[in-house]
Amino acid sequence: MNFVVLSDVRDQPIFKGMEIDYTVSPLLGIPMRWKTIISHVEDHKSFTDFQKKGPYKHWNHFHEFIPNENGVLMKDTVDYELPMGILGRAAHQLFVKEKLKSIFDYRYRILNDLFNHKHN
Repeated sequence: MNFVVLSDVRDQPIFKGMEIDYTVSPLLGIPMRWKTIISHVEDHKSFTDFQKKGPYKHWNHFHEFIPNENGVLMKDTVDYELPMGILGRAAHQLFVKEKLKSIFDYRYRILNDLFNHKHN
């Protein structure tokens, strides 16, 4: 989706009210602006971002970090709705659902490679 973070948020602690600007290209490679706001932060446990402006009618993304015997489980819960009623629901079934799945699958693979492989 050519997901690009425009805001300089590197090395900044996340905080309630933080706004993050992106560009995404969800359809036909056409870039679109997306702005999320951090609405909730519980240090080292969870945070929530919601869409202020972007491609979704509604987007709320809850990130959890759950310690366990193997380290930390990172869990995402995303509630979203596409615009345009029945057309949005059709787009969801045709490609959006699979596109979102591929994004989270990609992130899983990257994090798994970084943190779950033993290095000699």
